Amino acid sequence: MPSPQLFDELSAFFRLLSEPARLQLLCQLKHGGAMDVASLIEAMGFSQSHISRQLGQLQRAGLVSCERVGTRLIDTADEPLVDDLCVLVMGRLRERLEQQLEHLQAA
Repeated sequence: MPSPQLFDELSAFFRLLSEPARLQLLCQLKHGGAMDVASLIEAMGFSQSHISRQLGQLQRAGLVSCERVGTRLIDTADEPLVDDLCVLVMGRLRERLEQQLEHLQAA
């Protein structure tokens, strides 16, 4: 059985992922490639402060990395865990939606 501290860490990690803006940022960086904050603002329509705050939390969790290129800071989501989580969650959601559809078609 995991320790209470491990459960606390797991809970904090899932809270991090429960914010829709952070999930959107991860998806944008995963599918759109490396981007700076100005490009993220344009792509997502969030304010600079909101994007910077969410990126900071994702960086501290190790899900997003940042690299300086000239005067710009470029963010990437190249952590393999992001891919694994997306595949796992999308697969589960697809199964659940397919089951709901089958249930509706049978009714």
